[in-house]
Amino acid sequence: MTVRDPVSAPDAKGRPRRVTRRFPLFTRDTARPEGGGRAAARDAPAPARQWPVLTVVGLVGIGLLITGLDVFRWGLVLIGVALLIGAALRWFVRDVGMLAVRSRFTDIVTYGVLGAAIAMLSLMAQPDAPLKIPFLNDLLHFTVSS
Repeated sequence: MTVRDPVSAPDAKGRPRRVTRRFPLFTRDTARPEGGGRAAARDAPAPARQWPVLTVVGLVGIGLLITGLDVFRWGLVLIGVALLIGAALRWFVRDVGMLAVRSRFTDIVTYGVLGAAIAMLSLMAQPDAPLKIPFLNDLLHFTVSS
């Protein structure tokens, strides 16, 4: 009688049975991760299959370039908008490829909250802030002065 993997042992009829709670070395019958789907057909080239994540990463890269060229406010707004576009893609497009990191709800909330916060705070940055929210301005001055 041979034991095929270290977590199985033969029962009385010689069939392997699990004797420990450890997972087997090779898993079979597992669900595919949610981000494992493709946004395009399998025979399409890799950039076409992953267009959602490439769109978001490309916009963030352009935003970082604009920020590096000393136009920080609009570069950061573009980064925030890129994350909001990522949230919208995650909501409306069924297979988003590697843009799916966690569950759909968690991805949408994470991309949306971070994108909105980055865009809003960059519009509130001094000097000559185009967006003035008195509550957040008072909160900022309270935390800095304390």
